[in-house]
Amino acid sequence: MKKIIAILSAAALGAPAIAGPYVNVEANSGWSGTNYGGTVIDNHVGFERDNWYIQAGPSIVSPDGGDSTVELSGKAGGGVPLTDKLGAYGEVSFMTGEDNNGYGTKLGLKYSF
Repeated sequence: MKKIIAILSAAALGAPAIAGPYVNVEANSGWSGTNYGGTVIDNHVGFERDNWYIQAGPSIVSPDGGDSTVELSGKAGGGVPLTDKLGAYGEVSFMTGEDNNGYGTKLGLKYSF
């Protein structure tokens, strides 16, 4: 369960902000109520162009009270303007695991005032 929380936390956070090649180091921690589940630190190399990006690399998975492991993770996503003020975006992500691989998706709409 702790690993699932960490994977979902990693999948839920934002996309890179610069164009072209980049390095993205990101720490994602998860809680269930007041119970800390752990932290995943993504160490990704990626590429962004226009309205899409792709990134991957090793992730350090540190569950609360457990041994840290290194897994491979990545994500790809993009966005499209629907109107001058409304856009749609999406992302797919993955992380390898000792027993099972984890996958995530994110879809959303963003309205600018």
